[in-house]
Amino acid sequence: MSDKLWEEIRDEAAVQSKAEPVLASFYHASVINHKTFMCALAYQLAAKLDSSDVPAMLIRDVAEQAMVEDSSILPAAAADIRAYRERDPACNEYLMPFLYFKGFHAIQTQRIAHFCWNKGRETLALFLQARSVSVFAVDIHPAVKIGHGIMLDHATGLVVGETSRIGDNVSILHQVTLGGTGTDAKMRHPQIGDGVLLAAGATLLGAIQVGDGAKVAAGSLVLEDVQPHTTVAGVPARQVGRPNSQEPARDMDQGLG
Repeated sequence: MSDKLWEEIRDEAAVQSKAEPVLASFYHASVINHKTFMCALAYQLAAKLDSSDVPAMLIRDVAEQAMVEDSSILPAAAADIRAYRERDPACNEYLMPFLYFKGFHAIQTQRIAHFCWNKGRETLALFLQARSVSVFAVDIHPAVKIGHGIMLDHATGLVVGETSRIGDNVSILHQVTLGGTGTDAKMRHPQIGDGVLLAAGATLLGAIQVGDGAKVAAGSLVLEDVQPHTTVAGVPARQVGRPNSQEPARDMDQGLG
């Protein structure tokens, strides 16, 4: 799937390169020059995360190693790009999230950091987390296990704590917090099911379960479990309805239904 997607992205870049000559060299260096999705994604992340402490070339090597050794990273990244194209009406090309959307870049950085964390390279993982905070204003702990088809819309101010888990096909807007309570090293953060929509400014605290297909309304404070296929809202949040679809993350309906 990622190979087919990459062909589409390269075709889009070729069209855009002709339409805007000022960006022709940018499109060539970032997209057209790369024959594989893996190489291009590693290049893109390295360019974003480059610093005087750890230069882009070293970050690129780490990213490529992670993608080679963990076969789940590239399919997940491809599913993330498709999620943006399908769910965000402002996104009319696959090229857009790949080049410009910091939510996409942040989630791929976390996937690389998660690989490092699981390999015992915790200091490198934490360095990547810190760079993501500085560059993308997104703070996701490297230990967090994240599914595929994730859309971080705008993404600014997202915080996800160490023992959180995020399922497949989840949409999360800006200023969302998955925070911890207590000192339990094993489980103190929210567990997010599949198809969940977390609207802007929602705060979820503690080792709570948010069931598949649930919706958390904007600005809500969630302190208790959320049942599957329900909508919660308020401070503290209470059930106020049921989503109009099985996976509200896909239709992005921000209403209370």
